[in-house]
Amino acid sequence: MAIEPGLETLEFSSGNAAQATAVPPVSHAVLVGVVGSGNLEVLIEPSDNPGCTVHVSTSARGFAPIWTAVVADFFARHPLTGVKVSVNDMGATPAVVSLRLDQAVAELKERTA
Repeated sequence: MAIEPGLETLEFSSGNAAQATAVPPVSHAVLVGVVGSGNLEVLIEPSDNPGCTVHVSTSARGFAPIWTAVVADFFARHPLTGVKVSVNDMGATPAVVSLRLDQAVAELKERTA
């Protein structure tokens, strides 16, 4: 199986908005992490979408099943609604991805408290 060069883009959305926890709108987006060699950044911003969407742009092509598992775990731990999550990845490990997602949610909750 040949893997094409360039960024891979993946889209995910939470499946159960009825059980999600609404996050009050924030005046500024939340950004954690830095895109660089082996790292990533996570941007969380308010959305008119009633659920939570995750948009991933990654240089590590061919890892959709791993991203699916990481994002499913994120949705289970953080049942958010009304937010859009953008992940810009340059080869971070799943543990680093989870850490950055947790940091972004913590920052989001701190700003809306």
